[in-house]
Amino acid sequence: MRSGIDILVGTPGRIKDHLQNGKLDLSKVKHVVLDEVDQMLDMGFAEQVEDILRVAYKKDSEDNPQTLLFSATCPHWVYDVAKKYMKSRYEQIDLIGKRTQKAATTVEHLAIECHWSQRAAVIGDVIQVYSGSHGRTIVFCETKKEANELALNASIKQDCQSLHGDIPQKQREITLKGFRNGTFKVLVATNVAARGLDIPEVDLVVQGSPPK
Repeated sequence: MRSGIDILVGTPGRIKDHLQNGKLDLSKVKHVVLDEVDQMLDMGFAEQVEDILRVAYKKDSEDNPQTLLFSATCPHWVYDVAKKYMKSRYEQIDLIGKRTQKAATTVEHLAIECHWSQRAAVIGDVIQVYSGSHGRTIVFCETKKEANELALNASIKQDCQSLHGDIPQKQREITLKGFRNGTFKVLVATNVAARGLDIPEVDLVVQGSPPK
């Protein structure tokens, strides 16, 4: 960074640290890209992001950086925040359009109603039927506690491990590697694993409860 860089990728907190320590100068920034903008501005990062952007933007200036905001979902409040940093003639590019409910045609979707106390047994049966002993399954849970309990439940006959925010990053990487390599067949995870996973050989994905 001291000798000059073309592109800087960072989390808001770390970039802010460097700004406050005088190790980073954003006055000549030409482009600002904010990824997962709905999450970034909704998870307590909004203040940090605004502090960072304030350094690079001057009110009503035509020389402000080009701003690109990416998001899987765009609630109205995202646009309200975006307008602060976008030129008045900004463009909105929607890759979904009216196809908000469209899912992959190669995937079969099933909904199974069961009492919460029977959920582990039902998930165990579903894995046996749809994934068998050789297929791979990801089960998504709402909480870390649920993930741990389900991963240890005797109803799931296959080798099973859990993945959530309390597990150290190094162990998470080992777990994901084992799942990719087929060392174990069932991964029970919270939404920590929902983004950015690239494991093409998964036969079955179970959503433990309807997504909120």
